[in-house]
Amino acid sequence: MEPVIEVRHLRKTYGDKVAVADVSFDVHPGEIVAVLGRNGAGKTTTVETVAGLRTADGGEVRVLGVDPQRHPELIREHVGIQLQEAKLPPKITVAEAIELYASFYAEPADGQELLALLGLTEHRDKRFDRLSGGLQQRLSIALALVGNPRIAILDELTTGLDPQARRETWALIDGVRRRGVTILLVTHFMDEAEHLSDRVVVIDGGRVVADGTPAELAAGSADQRSFRMTTPEVLDPALLRDLPEVTDVVAHGREVEVTGTRRVLPAVVLELARHDVVPDDITTVRRTLEDVFLEVTGSPSTEGVPA
Repeated sequence: MEPVIEVRHLRKTYGDKVAVADVSFDVHPGEIVAVLGRNGAGKTTTVETVAGLRTADGGEVRVLGVDPQRHPELIREHVGIQLQEAKLPPKITVAEAIELYASFYAEPADGQELLALLGLTEHRDKRFDRLSGGLQQRLSIALALVGNPRIAILDELTTGLDPQARRETWALIDGVRRRGVTILLVTHFMDEAEHLSDRVVVIDGGRVVADGTPAELAAGSADQRSFRMTTPEVLDPALLRDLPEVTDVVAHGREVEVTGTRRVLPAVVLELARHDVVPDDITTVRRTLEDVFLEVTGSPSTEGVPA
């Protein structure tokens, strides 16, 4: 199946600052692809260039087979956009905003249906400045969908929302995907990307440093395994470090985390048995997307910091 978004060696600079150095990825029909990155990594610039809102300095972008910078009019009807910094006039009501945005399209979605889908019907006469953050985000999604787009680009959708509002927004995005909309989602929340996305693209320093499904990225090397154990007494890590199956040992008192090859667990258990040490408990360790992010970017995620 042909990609609906193709990005090849994208480059974007602002004076002497390189915002995007070399970014390449694809998005296929019906996917939710999350673009992850630290503050200033280049992810927002990347998706705004995909949307045709910024001009690239190099590389190639295709959306539905069209260059969005040369022919933005050919994709405008097919791409809905929700930007992090986008704000509506404070006195416009929910219903007025839907009606206004619908007027931009030849065949818009049914406004009342959208209001119902996003739980906004009872708020249709409220002014924008009287809406909670969660309701403003719901309205942003509605406006991104009012043109019946094939693709929705959503930037930092849940920044500033409380945990309950974030979860409700995730459910809405799941519903949007079930309507057949392909979604390109910019986020810095690891749990959001893990919950929503079919594939994750991690950008750091203006380059793609990881690309795959959350499960693939978390699995890491097929030959690497980790486990934690608690020993009856404090264990000298040197006891295990010389084993050929072991690549790393980290000890915190009686708790020890061991990483190594696929056979690291039986090798360690046998070595401990030789020294008459029986662990009190053993737990295998599953890497999280946060662990992957730390490995490929060299820093923790910037949760709570806008992109």
